[in-house]
Amino acid sequence: MHAFDVLGDPVRRRILELLADGEMSSGEVSEVIRREFGISQPGVSQHLKVLRENGFATVRPEGTRRLYAVNSEPLRDIDAWLDRFRRFWTPPLEALATELARGKRERRLRQEAGGSSDTDDSIDHVPPPRSEP
Repeated sequence: MHAFDVLGDPVRRRILELLADGEMSSGEVSEVIRREFGISQPGVSQHLKVLRENGFATVRPEGTRRLYAVNSEPLRDIDAWLDRFRRFWTPPLEALATELARGKRERRLRQEAGGSSDTDDSIDHVPPPRSEP
């Protein structure tokens, strides 16, 4: 199964989100997933199996419990694959951060100079990102 097939399922993505906070027993994972998605414990077990068999999760026995954790290696592989696409969103996000900082600075300078406060300080005007040639 391809990594994006594994991560394409919202239940499996949610399980990984849970495990990202630390190791959890299969029972703990099942309880959350059953509550949020309304699927049975055997259904949750199948999702855990897919994650484990595809390397996204590890499991270790502790007494009668099975503890699951995230295996970061496949996520690193996905991150490396995504790296070639970061150029599409990194510059616009950096430009947005610059514009937000500029707006905050201008607002602060106006306030320090004794100027009137804006009635709408919720967001500064940010121009739309430029499309690349």
